[in-house]
Amino acid sequence: MSHVPVDALFIPLSIAVLTVSDTRGLDEDGSGDLLVKHLSESGHILVQRRIVPDDIYQVRAVVSEWIACPDIHAILVNGGTGFTPRDTTPEALTPLFDKAVEGYGELFRHLSLQTIGTATIQSRAVAGVANQTLIFAMPGSPKACAMAWDKIISLQLDSRTRPCNFAAMVLPAEIACSGRDTAISTHDVERL
Repeated sequence: MSHVPVDALFIPLSIAVLTVSDTRGLDEDGSGDLLVKHLSESGHILVQRRIVPDDIYQVRAVVSEWIACPDIHAILVNGGTGFTPRDTTPEALTPLFDKAVEGYGELFRHLSLQTIGTATIQSRAVAGVANQTLIFAMPGSPKACAMAWDKIISLQLDSRTRPCNFAAMVLPAEIACSGRDTAISTHDVERL
């Protein structure tokens, strides 16, 4: 676990947003719009955005392309995490993970319990790391996306979040920590 120094600085990450839906286009993609707005307001950079149908192989193809790109630090996927036959986002993503982030799904469902009650057991929100790229999948409703971003993801993508966060894990070594097991600090920026 990387421990974040008190003087850690915010470092914007490059983030891609993928909406999984058979029915939405860009004009109707309220959840994708919400994620783009929130990540931009947080100081991160949107590098790509796409919509694909609920198809395991189309989802996997886009995410595979993005995790192969060294300029993408995180991927936000919304939609396809339920239990209908067409909901295959977790099946598309989990084979790509080098490591799963089990705590994300657990925390997402814990927080959802307060708003949707026991229906939260039908959420298959998943997260993982693949090729030093963070991947977070969440339900496609705007409320679920807002909760995931505001309560979990934004904090873990903020290089200042203490005691630790995921930002240093996905940044190039020369930016992240110059070989140390801590996040970037003001001292590190002065040396760059």
